[in-house]
Amino acid sequence: QVQLVESGGGLVQAGGSLRLSCAASGRIFSIENMAWYRQAPGKQRELVASISRGGSTNYADFVKGRFTISRDNAKNTVYLQMNSLKPEDTFVYYCNARVRGTWTRYESDYWGQGTQVTVSS
Repeated sequence: QVQLVESGGGLVQAGGSLRLSCAASGRIFSIENMAWYRQAPGKQRELVASISRGGSTNYADFVKGRFTISRDNAKNTVYLQMNSLKPEDTFVYYCNARVRGTWTRYESDYWGQGTQVTVSS
């Protein structure tokens, strides 16, 4: 099937930057939408940013002007550049991809394993 592997999380001081990466692999025919979500313990995942295959982007209000989502279709990879980080950005971040597999015409959502982002004051 399809696997998504995340990297780039860690500990950073307020005002600093991180870049998250998420690489998809497997029996991929195409990847349509890709997105980053965040989740706190016991809470529902919420959308941070998304990007279509053609490059159209959407951002949550709390990251507009600070975060940038991008993708490299040749590498099946999506990135989240996180600048001007704040302590309230401390969450586990999950990558999501809507994928059409080589075995089907249907699209399915896949999730990365999650990567911790911690911002200290």
